[in-house]
Amino acid sequence: MYEIDYKDIEKNGSNDLFIDVRSPKEFSEETIPGAINIPIFDNKERELIGTLYKNNSIEEAKKTGIFIASKKLPYIYEEVSNLNKGHNHIYMFCSRGGFRSSSLAPFFQALNMSVIKLHGGYKGYRTFIREDLQIISKDLQLIVLYGNTGTGKTHILDKLRKKGMNVLDLEKCANHRGSILGSVGLGEPNSQKMFESLVYEELKNRNSNLVFVEGESKRIGKSLIPEFIFDKMNKGISLKIISPMEKRVEVILKDYVNGTDSELIEVLNHMRNRLGNEKIENYIDLIKEKNYAPVIKELFINYYDPLYEKHKREYMKTFENIDPNITADNIIKWVDDQKINGL
Repeated sequence: MYEIDYKDIEKNGSNDLFIDVRSPKEFSEETIPGAINIPIFDNKERELIGTLYKNNSIEEAKKTGIFIASKKLPYIYEEVSNLNKGHNHIYMFCSRGGFRSSSLAPFFQALNMSVIKLHGGYKGYRTFIREDLQIISKDLQLIVLYGNTGTGKTHILDKLRKKGMNVLDLEKCANHRGSILGSVGLGEPNSQKMFESLVYEELKNRNSNLVFVEGESKRIGKSLIPEFIFDKMNKGISLKIISPMEKRVEVILKDYVNGTDSELIEVLNHMRNRLGNEKIENYIDLIKEKNYAPVIKELFINYYDPLYEKHKREYMKTFENIDPNITADNIIKWVDDQKINGL
C-alpha cells in the first residue's frame, strides 16, 4: 500500500507510528499528536527551497532539494529502520502529501519496510479531524466543574481520570491555565490546530458519552474552544467546587511557584492599570523576598474572586475540596446516585 487516508488509519488503529518529515519549525507549531519529527529539510533549507519556488526557479528548487535530501538519507534510513522494528506500520507525512513524503515513502517501501504515505499530509489529517470532532462531540454529556481560582478543579479532574472517568482537560490541551497567570511555568501555549488535535484525541478515546470538564471561558491562551463543544459545556451539568482560602493558596503555590519569579513579575506588570502601581510594587517586593502566600491571597481578593463573581450560574451540587481524591470519590458517588450515565 503506497498511501492511506487518515480516517482509514483511525479504523485500523494498533501499534502504529506517525513520522512528520516537515521542518522542526512546522513540527513545533502543530503536528499529529504522538508523531515524531525526522525532517528532510531544516528550517533554513526549507526557507531556501521555498524562496527558489517563489522566484519561479522550480528546477533549481528541485535540484537543491534532491541535493540536500540525498546527503541525509543514511541518517533518515537509520532512524526509520530502528523505529520500524517496534511498530506495525509507520505513516509518513509532510504538509500536503507533496515532495517530502512522496519521495521518502516509496524509498522505504522499496526496501520492504512498512512505511506508508499519509494521503494529503497534515492538511488531509486536519480536514478529517475538524469534521470528525464535531461528529464525535454530538452526543456528549458534559459534567462541568466550576469554581474560583485555586479550588483545585484540575487536580480533581486528574483524580477522576485515574478512577476511570472520561475527562476532557482543556487547559492541558491548550498548554495554558486560562487566567492572566495561565502561562506561568508552562512555556508557549499550543496553537489552535494543536489544541483541536489534542481535544480530538481526548474525546475519541472515551468509553462513554459522560465526560468531565473544567468550566472555562471560550478562549484559553491562544486557543478557542470550538463552538459546538462550548455550547455543550454551557448546557452541561454544572457542579461548583469550593475550598478554604488557605487551601487555595496552597494549590497555587504548588502549581505556579517553582523558579517562575521572573514570569510572575512580568505578568504582574501587565496588571498595573487594574490594581494600581502601589499594589503591584508591593507584590513584586514580596516575590523577590520569596514571600508568595500574601501575594496569592491578595490577588484572589482583589482580582480573581471579583472577576469570578460576575458570572452568575446555577449549580446542581456544591462540593468542598480539601483532598482532590476524596472530592473525586464524592462526585462519582453523586453521579451514580443521580443515575447520570451519558449513554
